[in-house]
Amino acid sequence: MAKRLCAELLLAATLAGCATTGGNPADPLEPFNRAMFGFNDAVDGAVIKPVAKGYRAVVPGIIRTGVSNFFSNLEDVWISVNNVLQGKFQEGFEDFGRFFINSTLGVAGIFDFASDMGFQKHNEDFGQTLGRWGVGSGAYLVLPILGPSTVRDGFGFLLDTKADLVFYIDGVPVHNSLYATHKISDRTNLLDASSVVEEAALDKYSFVRDYWLQRRRNLVYDSNPPREPEEPDDEPTKK
Repeated sequence: MAKRLCAELLLAATLAGCATTGGNPADPLEPFNRAMFGFNDAVDGAVIKPVAKGYRAVVPGIIRTGVSNFFSNLEDVWISVNNVLQGKFQEGFEDFGRFFINSTLGVAGIFDFASDMGFQKHNEDFGQTLGRWGVGSGAYLVLPILGPSTVRDGFGFLLDTKADLVFYIDGVPVHNSLYATHKISDRTNLLDASSVVEEAALDKYSFVRDYWLQRRRNLVYDSNPPREPEEPDDEPTKK
């Protein structure tokens, strides 16, 4: 997943390398979003990224993979529900099959046997489900700490959080420790991708926004989004 994301970012950087920065109609809240982006970037640089680098330096790769697989396995339950809600019943069955196989043969999801058995990993959440139901994305919105989102996906995230199985583990210390480990694991997997952005982007905010919006649209429509309406090049001539 991380290698694929790096490849996508490199391609986006190549295509956008000569582009000039400018406003995006999907981002009417740009002044607020830029300020929040700067805050998030500062927190990431001062705290989250150093912790992720330390985690990668200290924890052996095989253990990091096991941790990532464990949380990915828990996510498959909610992914299955969202696929069913979108009418993609075969994918939903595969997601639940992944969870069952990896929870048993894979020892609570530490080992990903399901992928080796041909059960594809999907990426679905309630924001995507709302999108498939016809709910518009609304304005682009940068959330504190959480990062890029939209008004629609922000509401979807609230339900995603409630559906996270980690949320229901008894004991506040255990729950918080697992949640923090999950986020550190995710950030570690994105270290190489974030380096690509830092090295390639002339305007880091615009690069992240435009890439995120395009990728999010592709996820909602399973990489086959409808054509967006074209804007006329010129105003009609008055006679």
